[in-house]
Amino acid sequence: MKNNRYNLIVILGQTATGKTALAARLARDLGSEIISADSRQVYRGMDLGTGKDLDDFVVDGVAVPYHLIDIVDPDHEFSVFEYQKRFYESFLEISKRGIVPVMVGGTGLYIEAIIEGYRMRQVPEDFELRKRLEKKDDETLRARLRELNPVIHNTTDVLDRNRLLRALEIAEYTETHRLDKEEASPEIIPFIVGIRWERDVLRLRIRERLQKRFAMGMVEEVKSLHESGISWEKLDFFGLEYRYVSLYLQGEMEYDVMFEKLVTKIRQFSKRQGTWFRRMEKRGTLIHWIDGGGYRALENLISKHLTIHDTKK
Repeated sequence: MKNNRYNLIVILGQTATGKTALAARLARDLGSEIISADSRQVYRGMDLGTGKDLDDFVVDGVAVPYHLIDIVDPDHEFSVFEYQKRFYESFLEISKRGIVPVMVGGTGLYIEAIIEGYRMRQVPEDFELRKRLEKKDDETLRARLRELNPVIHNTTDVLDRNRLLRALEIAEYTETHRLDKEEASPEIIPFIVGIRWERDVLRLRIRERLQKRFAMGMVEEVKSLHESGISWEKLDFFGLEYRYVSLYLQGEMEYDVMFEKLVTKIRQFSKRQGTWFRRMEKRGTLIHWIDGGGYRALENLISKHLTIHDTKK
């Protein structure tokens, strides 16, 4: 039965599932626009390492409008609080034009913040919690942070103790406050589609995608970012690719070792993404899964459940 009340289409999936290309083609066919749900693609000048694949947003020679990509500089500390605020701004602006936006991404926390309507506020300092945390060693703190936020791609929060303490402070606060509804938030009625592959196929896709990104100049991108004034420590913040390429550039790791280590780490990250999405389902989120990257299956699914004017020329 079709539901004309859906006001957001969500395309989610683990890294390297091809979700962005599918979402962009769907947006093109529906005359829609993309809202990204990726915690790292908000940063300007960080393209290959974050897997932006901006070419995916050009479908049949037509540029598909996208939002929340390349919106802040690398020295800006972006948060889920800011993401939610900016998402609502984009969502309302697009919706007012009679368009159902297409959200696409793999950052589970960002997606949940929208579809569950987290009440996001600036997190105050909790001095009592800080006192308790200060007594614990770093590994214990990291374990607790991973428990609260299983999908950690950025790494500075777990390597720098001050950031680790603040990340835990935010995570603990979010754990007890995020399910409250914010009265001023727009009503979100999402239709959610998940893209998945067989485990062995996805593992191969991760390797091949990484090889492509290196061939396109990922090492040169990281080197250029460092030469522009971004410290190795700061680059570490931006995730696995930047961390391991930085180690290679500093002579601390051979190229082949670095590449294989990175493949392994991204596969582990992908597994945590899958865990996050399964947890969403256990909490009651309905995800319509599509096996493989075939567009026809996505098109049929949307046609079956939604009535949206097709503006494809």
